[in-house]
Amino acid sequence: MTIESLRLIRTILLRSAGIAAILAALAFFITAVAWSSLVGIAIGVLHTDEAHLSAATLEFFTWVKFFIGFVLLVPGIAIHWTIQSERQRSI
Repeated sequence: MTIESLRLIRTILLRSAGIAAILAALAFFITAVAWSSLVGIAIGVLHTDEAHLSAATLEFFTWVKFFIGFVLLVPGIAIHWTIQSERQRSI
């Protein structure tokens, strides 16, 4: 794999992690602000109770954090370090 293709993959992963983090923060903010009204709607539509809905919301944000951290950010940083070491070796 060439350095240019590694740079492209790194850029895609790190930008995707940044965009995903912004979207997750926005979703968290909307959930925190509108929790009382959203719970009423979700309980009526999904026929569930608030405890189950709270657990599902917590699980969702846990999986979002896992995805951003381990699927996008860690490979992006690893590729970044690989590019840096290749650059140092070529100098």
